[in-house]
Amino acid sequence: MHQLTYGDVKAAADRIAGRVRRVALAQADPGELLAARHDVAARPEEPREVWLALEFMQHTGSFKARGAQNFIQAHREAGTLPDAGVTIASGGNAGLACAWAAQQQGVTATVFLPTTAPAVKVARLRGFGAEVRLVGAEYADALAACEDFAATTGALASHAYDHPLIAAGAGTLLEEILQQVPDLDTVVVAVGGGGLFSGVATAARHHGVRIVAVEPENCRALNAAIGAGRPVDVTVDSIAADALGARRVSAMALHTARQADVHSVLVPDSEIVSARRALWDHRRIAVEHAAATALAGLTAARNQAGEKVAVILCGANTDPSDLAHRPDQG
Repeated sequence: MHQLTYGDVKAAADRIAGRVRRVALAQADPGELLAARHDVAARPEEPREVWLALEFMQHTGSFKARGAQNFIQAHREAGTLPDAGVTIASGGNAGLACAWAAQQQGVTATVFLPTTAPAVKVARLRGFGAEVRLVGAEYADALAACEDFAATTGALASHAYDHPLIAAGAGTLLEEILQQVPDLDTVVVAVGGGGLFSGVATAARHHGVRIVAVEPENCRALNAAIGAGRPVDVTVDSIAADALGARRVSAMALHTARQADVHSVLVPDSEIVSARRALWDHRRIAVEHAAATALAGLTAARNQAGEKVAVILCGANTDPSDLAHRPDQG
């Protein structure tokens, strides 16, 4: 296993400069932070400076565009990008990012999905120029077909999160945040399989920034791995499971957690919903439940008065219909 280094993150930053959107920051106000809490009375607000990293405005709506761009560009530079292009099994943000990055660089992308994939996802992937292949009824079937395709055609197989080039690309986020808030104390990030966490935590360790890793109570792959000392399978049952529902975290993420100053936080779905609602009510920002998970974790992060904190809002591929109207409004 390649151990991710800060040099990997710096190389990724140089490689994808000008190819991705620079993350924008917005300072949070006390009102929206209080509104993000499910139980305000139980956790009084501490005075501190909180910045929202608006990465949901990235190409394809998530941070994964960074890793996908780094992955393809690195292989192009090394002369290891095959004529058959790249392939991935993912109907989520990773698949979209791979298809987009491939299109940007004139590379063929073949994306495998189960036949049950929503038509809107298939259409969006094709809009990025990808060849979409629908195989089987479950993701595992699509993954097996993708692996067979890579083996028989020589296509370069990408991964949603468990690859050093993917993680290093994600880590460029912190570099951009620090360029705007150089005296940052803490960064808060939601964790699924561990790609974003690995990259950001690696950069954070180099710069002396504390990292808070937030997971839903019932999607706690990293938290469980830290406790067990090895990656273990966990139950996946959360409103944010579509993006944070990895059954086990990558070995790379666990290794990074052991090296960095990491505070692991679990949050209930009720607080994730409250945080997502607060972002809509105060900012008219519609993010995935996975992105709101990071904001929900801010309240349980053992923050200190006066510290500067950045919360990464990492994805916007969500159905906003449940935000536009409250059931109790009639």
